[in-house]
Amino acid sequence: MKTKSAKKMVAALCATVLTATGLSACGANDSKDDKAEVLTTFTILEDITANIAGDTLKVRSLTKPGAEVHGYDPSPSDIAAASDAELIIDNGLGLEHWLNKLTENSKAKRATASDGVKPIKIKGTDDPNPHAWMSPTIAKTYVDNIVKALSDLRPDNAKTYEDNGKKYKSKLDDVQSELREGLASLPHNQRALMSCEGAFSYLTHDAGMKEGYIWPVNNEGEITSQQITQAAQFVRDNHVPAVFCESTVEPGPKEQVMRDTGARDGGTLYVDSLSAADGPVPTYLDLLSYDAKTIVSGLTGKDTKK
Repeated sequence: MKTKSAKKMVAALCATVLTATGLSACGANDSKDDKAEVLTTFTILEDITANIAGDTLKVRSLTKPGAEVHGYDPSPSDIAAASDAELIIDNGLGLEHWLNKLTENSKAKRATASDGVKPIKIKGTDDPNPHAWMSPTIAKTYVDNIVKALSDLRPDNAKTYEDNGKKYKSKLDDVQSELREGLASLPHNQRALMSCEGAFSYLTHDAGMKEGYIWPVNNEGEITSQQITQAAQFVRDNHVPAVFCESTVEPGPKEQVMRDTGARDGGTLYVDSLSAADGPVPTYLDLLSYDAKTIVSGLTGKDTKK
């Protein structure tokens, strides 16, 4: 009985101290989740970062699967999330025009995944094409930059990040080989990609392909008849057998080019966002592999999606 009384007295004393100081419960386990939170600007960066971080950090994306990142407008809750993060990873290359609004009240460290990438300019402008992640080769630079950013944030885990980064880059090499090998059977004069948006400049450059598109990047106006005519001419000049379109844009313009040229529908390509977990591209590596197989299948007429 004395033991019970003593325990009650200790509990009462503890409660009094907690009320006065606001401390956590006496004798409670202090092993709270102290993982740093890393916020990325879109799902592709989230997936790359999560693969490098493993279970050492909490990684999440500001935008959700399927979202259009170009014209994104951060909400008050997004801005609050940025203020809670210890590190924010963005793409750079002019993709996130809204980034300053997001981070103006945040003390988080910043890292730009595309640092060191030689930009390809959007045709007719001095602006960089932001879609550098669409090249598996350039994506290895993204990995290196993210490894460094995470290592600076948590130096004790630097070896883990380095090892995970090396494994991830090996997988990127596999996807690049898959694309090159798939295109090997296609005559050189037919190695051309025609899509709705000019989002594949880096991929086509690495694969030795010509690139055609209906509009350059992030079109906000009406598609003109001149753009359709120029796209159709590219298809004819380069004997392009199939036309592709991105998942986040309307396929109407692609269908018009198909009617004008007789080209077949090459399929849907994924660029700015991953799909939901039960969709075709739940991870970044899935996205690259899916697009590579879709392009090869569309241009060669062979079913490579097996």
